[in-house]
Amino acid sequence: MKHTFMPLLFLLLLCAPEPAAAHTEVGVAGGLLNGFLHPLTGLDHLVAMVAVGLWGAQLGPPGIWVLPICFPTVMAVGGLLGIAGVPLPWTELVIAASALVLGVAVAVALRVPFWAAAIIAGIFAVFHGYAHGLELPGAANPLAYGIGFVVATGMLHASGILIGLLTRWRTGAQAVRLLGAGIAGLGGMFLMSLAS
Repeated sequence: MKHTFMPLLFLLLLCAPEPAAAHTEVGVAGGLLNGFLHPLTGLDHLVAMVAVGLWGAQLGPPGIWVLPICFPTVMAVGGLLGIAGVPLPWTELVIAASALVLGVAVAVALRVPFWAAAIIAGIFAVFHGYAHGLELPGAANPLAYGIGFVVATGMLHASGILIGLLTRWRTGAQAVRLLGAGIAGLGGMFLMSLAS
């Protein structure tokens, strides 16, 4: 039983040292490494990406694979909108809300038709990608930066899927739902930080 709560403890320890600060690195110069590190160092992105994998694992086939594959694809479309400078209002608000909504979906083990889950994830993917796209023109190597953040996003989804496999056992399913509640709580904190 101790081992099933290790992923939750790890995530909480990872989250504790830094306050939620959304996109303080606008105009980041760099390529592959900076792109790779961005989703890992932006707590709002990190928890939402893990939540996509967790929710996909809870939904089972085809969600376990299709949600984490579709998310980076739709995120790339959002990235192109950002690069093109297309105005997209409420970007930070929707990104913060993504952690809350996806966390709640995991916490309650929300069962919806696959198409509905794909639409929910897709909407959030556009905004996450848009935020990255706004940063791409200032990068020294935009293509490498884009590849880096897509690869890191995929790895975070895969981490969520691996943790989500704990749902095969009763105690593991409870741990995953508790992790979802923690992600939702962080999403609420992100929203409050935007309001202040």
